[in-house]
Amino acid sequence: MTELSNFQKNFLANSGHVQVWTQAEFDEALAVAKAEIMAVAIETTKTAILIEREACAELVERLADEEEEGGVCAALKSAAVAIKNRIPTQRQ
Repeated sequence: MTELSNFQKNFLANSGHVQVWTQAEFDEALAVAKAEIMAVAIETTKTAILIEREACAELVERLADEEEEGGVCAALKSAAVAIKNRIPTQRQ
């Protein structure tokens, strides 16, 4: 596709109040938008994993509370702590 000259862009943009983009401008804006979408998707996924990890730890803690003191109870409590500490920088 041929790039529009400045005259063509100005004529088209001013005639009907429509903003005209060159292919390069469009590609650049699209790349920025894709990067922003990916950043949000990554952060959302991290948050979802953290929420699920916390829920799993709570479930294991409840199971430990239901067990009588002993090896199984201690193992379940250790597992809950290990799950919570998996990514400590996310826990704020």
